[in-house]
Amino acid sequence: MYPGHWSTVKPDSPALIHAATGEEVSWLELDNRSNQVANLLQARGLKPGDHVSILMENHLSFFEIAWGAYRSGLYITCINRYLTAEEAAYIIQDSGTQVLFTSSNLDITAELLELIPNCPHRFIRGASSDNLDGFEDYSTAVAEQATTPLAEQPAGDSMLYSSGTTGQPKGIKRPLSGLDVSQGIPGVEPNNPYGLNADTVYLSPAPLYHAAPFGYCMRTLALGGSVVMMERFDPELSLKYIEQYQITHSQWVPTMFIRMLKLDEQTLSKYNLSSHQCAIHAAAPCPAQIKHQMMDWWGPILWEYYSGTERNGFTIIGPQDWLANPGSVGKAHLCVVHICDEAGVEQAPGDEGLIYFELPERNFEYHNAPEKTASATHPVHNNWTSLGDVGYLNENGFLFLTDRKAYMIISGGVNIYPREIEDALIMHEAVQDVAVFGVPNEDFGEEVKAVVQPMQGIEGSEALAHALIAYAKDHLAGYKIPRSVDFLDELPRLPTGKLYKRLLKDQYWPAK
Repeated sequence: MYPGHWSTVKPDSPALIHAATGEEVSWLELDNRSNQVANLLQARGLKPGDHVSILMENHLSFFEIAWGAYRSGLYITCINRYLTAEEAAYIIQDSGTQVLFTSSNLDITAELLELIPNCPHRFIRGASSDNLDGFEDYSTAVAEQATTPLAEQPAGDSMLYSSGTTGQPKGIKRPLSGLDVSQGIPGVEPNNPYGLNADTVYLSPAPLYHAAPFGYCMRTLALGGSVVMMERFDPELSLKYIEQYQITHSQWVPTMFIRMLKLDEQTLSKYNLSSHQCAIHAAAPCPAQIKHQMMDWWGPILWEYYSGTERNGFTIIGPQDWLANPGSVGKAHLCVVHICDEAGVEQAPGDEGLIYFELPERNFEYHNAPEKTASATHPVHNNWTSLGDVGYLNENGFLFLTDRKAYMIISGGVNIYPREIEDALIMHEAVQDVAVFGVPNEDFGEEVKAVVQPMQGIEGSEALAHALIAYAKDHLAGYKIPRSVDFLDELPRLPTGKLYKRLLKDQYWPAK
C-alpha cells in the first residue's frame, strides 16, 4: 500500500514515467527518495500533524515529496502553480506550512519569499547556486539524508484548498487516521470499481496540484500501478501516449474530451487505443452528447464519479449504467445521498434540491473557517454535508446534477440552470468553449448571458451571435435562450478544466 512494499515486490519496475521524455523512476528509487524526504522533514523538526506545501510544475519529484510527507504523518498542501505570489502566500500562511518545496521554473519565487515569514524551511528545485537567496537547494538537502525509513511511519494526508471562485480559498482538513502508512493512505480502495491494481498503467494528463489528479496518482501508486505523467494536457499527445505506453487507465475532465473530439478525423483514428480499459472523468458536468461521442469512439469504458476535495461522499456510474441513465453521475458509493430543500427537508425522487452526503460522522472541516464548515452542514444532521450543488435522485437512486446553487439564474422568479444551456451551445460547430450566467435585467432581475470562445479561425461577430441564439432556440425552452452573446479569445479556465465563472460574471455586475 506504499512504495516501501512495492520496492520489495518489483524494485526495478517503473513506478513513474515522464510521458514526454520517457524518464523512469523505479519503485526502489521512489522508496529511497521518499525516505530521504521523510528524514529531511524529521531533521527539520516536523512532527505528525504538521504541514508542508508543494508549489511546483508537473515534475517526477512531486511524488517523492508527497510520499515523504505521507510516510511522516504530515499534511501536504499542493498549491496551484498559476497563482500569484500573493495568492500562494495566503495558502502557505493560512495552512501553517513549515516547509515549502518549490521550483526555479516558477516566476513568483523571489516575490513569494518576503510574503511567507512564518515558513522557516524553503527548498527550491532546479535553481543555480547563485540564485538561491532565501532558499536551500532541494537536491543537495535530500542527497544528504539516509534512504532508510523512519522508525515510525504514521500515514499523512493532503490538505488541499478550495478553488476560491468565491472569496478566499479554504483548506479542507480531515483528521489523520493514526494508522501506519503500510496499512493504507486515505482514499485507497484495494477493491475499487475501476480495477486499479498493481498491473495498472495510469495516464495523468492534468496538473498535479489539483485534487483529483494528485489523489488518483497517489492511489494508483499505493496499489502498485505505474503512473505516466504528462507535463500538460495536449489532445493529440494524450492519444499518442495511450498507444506508446499501453495505458490501461486514465482520468479526464470534459473539456479534454471536447478538445479531443474536435481533432480532425485522420488524427482521431491514427492511434491504437486498444490497451485502454477505463477512462475516469469528473470535476465538471459532461454534456450527454459529448459522452455518447466518446463512448462511440473509445468504447464503453467511461466511468464517471461525483465527489469533491472534501471527500465527504461519492457517487459513481459505470458505462452500462450510464447508457441506461444518460446524464446521471451515479449511485452513492460508501455513503448515502439526500436531496433537501432550503429548510433541510428531504425531497421525493425527481424533486430538485441541495445534495447532501451522509457518512457515519462528519469527516472534514474547513481550516480556520468554522462558519464555512457550518454552512456546508445540514441544519439538523451534523453528519450530512453538502458541496453546494443542486440535483435530484430518480426512482432507482441515480443522482442527476442540475448545477451549482451559486450559479443559478433567477429571471422573473424562474430558476434557470446555466449548465443545460452550456451543454446545448457547446455542440455548435463554431464553439470551442462557453460560459453561461445571469446578468442584470431591470424588469426580470437577471437575464441569460452567454460568453463564447469560438473555434480557432472563427471570428466572434454579430452574425455568429445571432446564429448561436437561433441554435439555442432549436434546442431549449424560450426562457432559457441567451438574450445576448459575447465573445472572448479564451475563457478563464485553469488546466484542471475549472472555469472561473465569477471572473466573467463580475464584469457585468456593478461593484458592491
